[in-house]
Amino acid sequence: MREAAVLIAGAGPAGIATALSLARRGISTCVIERRHGPLDKACGEGIGPAGVRALEALGVRTQRLRAAPFRGVRYVDGPLVLEGCFATGAGLGVRRTELSRELLEAARRAGVEVALGCALIDFAQRRGGIVAQTSRGAFHSRLLVGADGLASPVRERVGLASGARSRRFGLRRHFRMAPWSALVEVHWSGSAEAYVTPVAPDEVGVAILARADGRSFEQQLTAFPELALKLAGAEAVSDARGAGPFWQRARRRVTGSIALVGDAAGYTDAVTGEGIALALRSGDALARVFAESGSPVGYEREWRRITREHRAFAALLGAAVAHPRARRAAFQALARMPGLFERLLRRATADAWDPARATRGVAAPAR
Repeated sequence: MREAAVLIAGAGPAGIATALSLARRGISTCVIERRHGPLDKACGEGIGPAGVRALEALGVRTQRLRAAPFRGVRYVDGPLVLEGCFATGAGLGVRRTELSRELLEAARRAGVEVALGCALIDFAQRRGGIVAQTSRGAFHSRLLVGADGLASPVRERVGLASGARSRRFGLRRHFRMAPWSALVEVHWSGSAEAYVTPVAPDEVGVAILARADGRSFEQQLTAFPELALKLAGAEAVSDARGAGPFWQRARRRVTGSIALVGDAAGYTDAVTGEGIALALRSGDALARVFAESGSPVGYEREWRRITREHRAFAALLGAAVAHPRARRAAFQALARMPGLFERLLRRATADAWDPARATRGVAAPAR
């Protein structure tokens, strides 16, 4: 039976970031992932400034990414336009496969063991930790971390799942064209949204969020005629990929020697686009709590603190999705107070968060 202080199920951004945060604190970690890399996921693919800083603090070489910077967010609802810029630098739009490739490389440089093509089959809590059965044999660890996404089997297996509150799904596709804006654009139409993110100097990603109705990406796009016109004639360079349902809930993030991070810890909706930044922050919080106490018990309180403003902002935008008339009235009011909208945006995206402060005194990863 193999030994690792921490076994992490899932090699997406949440799992790798948690492993890197643990490695910086001298804690041996093994990450297992049933898929082979680089890993993909249908998402908006935008990372805010705080998320970019967090990646760099973990040793991820963001300057090597094939990516495109963006300086803020623009909401478009017919003739109504709201936009706000970040206060502390630019975000990055980057394809998820490109980010996965660099995260896996950062893990290799840091000495983190990552076993791709290794599935978690079963696990049980024992005195002193976890015994896990994988497709490559048994592991004993002091902590099992579920970083296995929206439909987290770990969350389900330990009875922490609380179901999805809505049946909203996302469809994402990439187009070969120069980005027309240095902002992430969010186009609203009824109860659907389309996110346009520059992901390279010659490429944009478009993610459409709506209730599941069986329509294709192209059919969903017709709800956004102005956006469809901009994309007309552009070469589609990826197939449509889906994700969801969103608004996944977890009863809590910790039970015994098991903890949840990233989407597995509970997911509001993609309306704020801060999933990666929250995953990085929560992974670092779990690593810090575990390094200080040898237990994940204090992580639940930290997770709630870290995500409080994001969850509140997501709830507001969720109400905007459900009530288009009220949304337009709110947008009209905020359009007259651009400073207020920017402050809300910066708080919701943790624009002022300093990851260097969170890891001060922790040894840097191997280069």
